[in-house]
Amino acid sequence: MKHHEDTVFNAAELPPAGFAGAEFERCTFRNGRWMEADLQKAIFTECTFEQCDLSNARVDRTGFRQVVFRGCKLIGVPFDRSHPFLLALRFEQCRLDFAIFRSLPLKSTVFKGCSLVEVDLSGAGLQQAVLDDCDLSGAVFDETDLTSADLRTARNFLIDPTRNRIKGAHFDLHGLPGLLTQHGIKVAL
Repeated sequence: MKHHEDTVFNAAELPPAGFAGAEFERCTFRNGRWMEADLQKAIFTECTFEQCDLSNARVDRTGFRQVVFRGCKLIGVPFDRSHPFLLALRFEQCRLDFAIFRSLPLKSTVFKGCSLVEVDLSGAGLQQAVLDDCDLSGAVFDETDLTSADLRTARNFLIDPTRNRIKGAHFDLHGLPGLLTQHGIKVAL
């Protein structure tokens, strides 16, 4: 297994094939265009991805441990195939449309200023998660645990309180239609 530590990688310095099975500690990845890259069985610990395109990347058994994504495109990434051990993610200003987080433990995960259009969050453990200024159009919430999650500035979501755990979750008044629409209740704001 190839090991990289405290290294900054720019687009030309790491080919898409350079990820699979490698281990990265405290590394930064900048401006990479690694669409459909093979990240299978790689381990990222305390790493940061900035302005990278990892759309449709293969992440089977990939370890994401304290990983931050800033300004990245992660369209269609099946995060549910990544390794759940020590999983800790943070997303800032990212485009995560069509990504899959099904049944992942995402406690305290922060999504800040992200596009989460058509994302699958069914069965995910989003306890104490923060979805700040996120577009959740078409996002799937089914048996999702949103206990104490913060969705006050999230928008365009439809969450059925009878099919998801929302005890202690924080919603803004403008989010009420997203909780009541599926019950035929109309809210005038």
